[in-house]
Amino acid sequence: MTYKDLQILFEDNHLLVVVKPADIPVQADESGDPDMLTMLKAYLVEKYNKPGDAYLGLVHRLDRPTGGVMVFAKTSKAAERICAAIRNGEVDKKYLAVLDGVPRYKADKLRCYLKKFSNTNTVKMVPALTEGAKYAELDYKVLAEKQNCSLVSVKLITGRGHQIRVQMAGMGTPIVGDRKYGNPEKANCPMCLWATELRFAHPISGKTMVFRVYPPEIAPWTGFNIDSFLRIVTPDE
Repeated sequence: MTYKDLQILFEDNHLLVVVKPADIPVQADESGDPDMLTMLKAYLVEKYNKPGDAYLGLVHRLDRPTGGVMVFAKTSKAAERICAAIRNGEVDKKYLAVLDGVPRYKADKLRCYLKKFSNTNTVKMVPALTEGAKYAELDYKVLAEKQNCSLVSVKLITGRGHQIRVQMAGMGTPIVGDRKYGNPEKANCPMCLWATELRFAHPISGKTMVFRVYPPEIAPWTGFNIDSFLRIVTPDE
């Protein structure tokens, strides 16, 4: 894969907004597989005929198995302001997920503490006073049910690594296709977690920027009428 295979949603002098495919790393890792940051830097170098390397700020992340909308900063000033907005809770991130099973409650707020274990690259729910534990919070809503699976919308309040995956699995309804936190015997498709919406203020102009992208048209996503829920998973306008 190269940058030519990526879908670019928006670009100006300060921002680059793209769709990250599932199972593509955000930045270079030990796998050596093509990653978003390297591919997009190559895009900037070629498009603008830049000598050497191009600056591109990584301001947020998606887990490798997760696809969807991402924003990158083309200047250090934009990167600094977007990172500050994320820290201050001023960037809205919404996701769609297909769960293995149906949650007990149709809508709920999930709160817990998470700790990352680097030796296994896993995250676990732990007691609040555990050393290294970080507070995690999200809101979810069940949109539809089909064949013991459920389509849910998720709004992240905090952005911890593997957060949605761990909290959904903690309810007994892991994300379909999640090989790390779900049922390996049912992981016969890409993980069904998709970053469907990103809303934030432009770091320079202050204009509200909203980007929405659909999950891939493959099973089990295609078993749900995503169009009919689009308004439910986006803010009122």
